[in-house]
Amino acid sequence: MLFDLLIIVLLFLLFGITHTITASSELKKRLVEKIGDKIAFYRLFFNFSSLIIFVAIYELSPKPDDVIYDLIFPYDIVMFVIQIFCVFGLLWTLKYIDGKEFLGISQIQRYVNGSYDTTELDEHKTLVIKGPYKFSRHPVYLFSIVFLLARPTMDIFYAVFLSCIIIYFYIGSIYEERKLIEQFGETYVNYRNNVSRIFPIKTFLK
Repeated sequence: MLFDLLIIVLLFLLFGITHTITASSELKKRLVEKIGDKIAFYRLFFNFSSLIIFVAIYELSPKPDDVIYDLIFPYDIVMFVIQIFCVFGLLWTLKYIDGKEFLGISQIQRYVNGSYDTTELDEHKTLVIKGPYKFSRHPVYLFSIVFLLARPTMDIFYAVFLSCIIIYFYIGSIYEERKLIEQFGETYVNYRNNVSRIFPIKTFLK
């Protein structure tokens, strides 16, 4: 059992390291020096490769299925309601995200039109501080974590894998915010000081 858990953690760590390196500004700047405005294709490649690596690690992971808990009625229904709420929360968040930019489609369109700005590296970022972003600096992480936690049945594999995801979300947010501070400066620092990283603690304490 302990060996299986160690393998799960190590595989997820491999994903985390790979994802962090490929998302780093340093790597993208080096690529710009090598390939110029063809960096426009990087975002799509990054998303696709990250998905493939994540699925591969999930499939390769040992899956100890010892049950930690299995909620009965009506508690399983409560969990289902929470998950539905999170789905609506994610849809709410997506209203404030440029989906084509996130996926990497807009970058390719700008490249084809000859208007790609390599100083943006692989993504044109805008600072959003409305909607769900008034309560959490990373609402996608917030609703995803709560959705994944609200599971009526929990086994060892899911608990360990979920723990790795939550830790990675938190660490990943640190690197994301370093880039946002670099781009938006004092504006983002002020936003960070007033809005919680993931869970809207500051909102409830106001």
